[in-house]
Amino acid sequence: MDVSELIREYQNLFYLITFGWAFIEGESFVIIAGAAAFNGDLNIFLLILAAWFGSFCGDQCWFLLGKFFGARLLKRFPKLESGVAVAMNMVQKYDILFILSFRFIYGVRNVASPALGMNGYPWGRFAFFNFIAAFVWANAFAWTGYFLAKAFGEVLGDFSKNFGYIMLGVFGFVVVILFFVHRAGKKRYKRMVASGEIDSPEALAKSASDPEKGQAGQ
Repeated sequence: MDVSELIREYQNLFYLITFGWAFIEGESFVIIAGAAAFNGDLNIFLLILAAWFGSFCGDQCWFLLGKFFGARLLKRFPKLESGVAVAMNMVQKYDILFILSFRFIYGVRNVASPALGMNGYPWGRFAFFNFIAAFVWANAFAWTGYFLAKAFGEVLGDFSKNFGYIMLGVFGFVVVILFFVHRAGKKRYKRMVASGEIDSPEALAKSASDPEKGQAGQ
């Protein structure tokens, strides 16, 4: 049994895996699954639905985690402070725009939601815009995989016969793009720190642990 047949046989399980992967992060997985959807192995719309709700539920969970346990987590994992620092500064400056876009920003994707919870951002307001943002995110990456598979299929020929090569091409493309995106993100963060555009991680970590500070969005 090849990979394509395996995906078709266990379609419902793949949607569940997509939900779980998107709950954690999942960009690469959603792109690969979107490529499989082009071959008809998965339903692209059910895939988007699973990624949408997985991403939404995940970030709501991380938001509550930050709200109730954020200060303790920072003490336990001090390496998270730089990402939290960026997230806190950006939500104070851009508010809704940041919530709609943080999934696409290197360095804050995994800490933005807990940082907003730590910063006292209203839960209901975050849930509303997070729901919209998760929809945009799921569509962006699922359709990226779908159209990448279409492009590689046109170059290599019969999709079914070249399924493995096409998926390998999509995966390689994603790895290269993410590498350059991450590198660009690191450079941007260093420029923000050097220019004073963001506060020091230490100062923001202290303010996050103080309930009277950083009440953004209220």
